[in-house]
Amino acid sequence: MSPSSPTRQVRKVVVRLTIGSFSVAALLGIAALLAGGRFGETEARILLTTLLVGVVSIAVLCYLATAGKRFQAVGVAGGVTVLVPLATALLMIWGQGLADEPAVFKTFAVGAIAAASLAQASLLLALCERGRRLIRRLLAATLVFAGLVALMTAVLVLADGDNFPDWWFRLLGVVAILDVLGTVTVAALVKFGPSESSPEAATLTLPPVLSTRLAEAAASEGRSPSDLATEAIERYLGGAG
Repeated sequence: MSPSSPTRQVRKVVVRLTIGSFSVAALLGIAALLAGGRFGETEARILLTTLLVGVVSIAVLCYLATAGKRFQAVGVAGGVTVLVPLATALLMIWGQGLADEPAVFKTFAVGAIAAASLAQASLLLALCERGRRLIRRLLAATLVFAGLVALMTAVLVLADGDNFPDWWFRLLGVVAILDVLGTVTVAALVKFGPSESSPEAATLTLPPVLSTRLAEAAASEGRSPSDLATEAIERYLGGAG
């Protein structure tokens, strides 16, 4: 069994739990919409819960993009952080009067900001793991801008947005624009930009039996055969070095 097998097993379990939990929430939401009678407060809470579980599920899938990679710790941190807005949002949806509690709302808002920032970072880090030097530099700058946006927004939430100078909001707007610009630029360069000059790619021909085993392993892990083969070769070359 390869060293990363535990990570793969955890990833498979988390994916199944994520899909299963959102499927249950979606069925409850559909049932609430199709049930007879007046659309009341309970039905609204069910729909809000369905939306919440859906958003959290998307965030979890973003964190899973780092599984088995160098920046896996970022995804793990995101998976832990997202529990904060999930729990507080459920309290606000189903708790009597808790939605009006400033402490609960601030905890939810700060947790949501952190979780969203970590989801963005997870996707970018997974996307640019083997990017060119220019892309890695743009990625680093974008992550700095994303962190500043999260920090400045969290400070606004905690301070209720009171007594902040005009330059604070102008600076936040500029940093947010740079964050979005960096994210779009990095993603576009990785997907459509020119590749770094390197030796001509080699074509690897596998025996039919090995090719079948590779395809089955990739299908069981929800990955492409080429991705799995690349990872295995890199692990072998790293061990050989």
